[in-house]
Amino acid sequence: MFDDLDLAELGLEIPEDKVAGLKEVLTSKAQEVIDQAVAGLKAKNTQLMGTVKSTKSELDRLKSQFEGLDIDSVKALLTKAATDEETRLLAEGKIDEVLNARTERMRTSFERNLSAEKERADRAEAFANRFRDKVLADCIRTAAQKVGALPEAFEDIVLRARGTFTLTEEGEAVAVDKDGQSILGSDGKTPLSPLEWAESLREIAPHLWPKATGAGETGDRGTKGAVKKRSEMNASEKAAFVKENGQDAYLKLPK
Repeated sequence: MFDDLDLAELGLEIPEDKVAGLKEVLTSKAQEVIDQAVAGLKAKNTQLMGTVKSTKSELDRLKSQFEGLDIDSVKALLTKAATDEETRLLAEGKIDEVLNARTERMRTSFERNLSAEKERADRAEAFANRFRDKVLADCIRTAAQKVGALPEAFEDIVLRARGTFTLTEEGEAVAVDKDGQSILGSDGKTPLSPLEWAESLREIAPHLWPKATGAGETGDRGTKGAVKKRSEMNASEKAAFVKENGQDAYLKLPK
């Protein structure tokens, strides 16, 4: 190692017979130092390699446990958990308080949703009722018109009908009694129709029909002028005749 070392260049005056021995000693000492340094480096390297291997194994284990998880989401969840009141209570063992809080939130949410649904249902029912009232009124007006009632009497007839008629889900006007049972017509078989009911008002509310003209009293009550046959009279004329002369006089007229 020191064979090529020139001691004279270093300013050392050493006898020639001593130079070889000195170089041997220096070589021995240098090798000893080198061996010690290498041994230390090997030991440190072995230690570092062990640490790296252990760290890699730990990372692989953690990776297998959290595989598929969004690390950012986990971090956010951990941050939330650090300040979350419910988490704090659970950590303190106050489970009853947590359950009560959850129950209260559920109850509040349920009542809020129930109130909203009830409000929507009430609005829908109110709309449906207005719709049913309109359809029923139109049905009764049509019947009143067909039997010859005065146009200005239509609303009166509609009001009278509300106590007798109701509207089915199919939109059909049906007459029912106070117990909800169907009222039958004059034939005793079919339900009373708005048309038949409106016609029956002639006897109890004749003022809802036009007054007959051109006919006087007749028969036993001194009829004036010519009188039509019953078959020749329209509904308004029949009603006017009955009002003025009575049902018996009407039945005495020629058919």
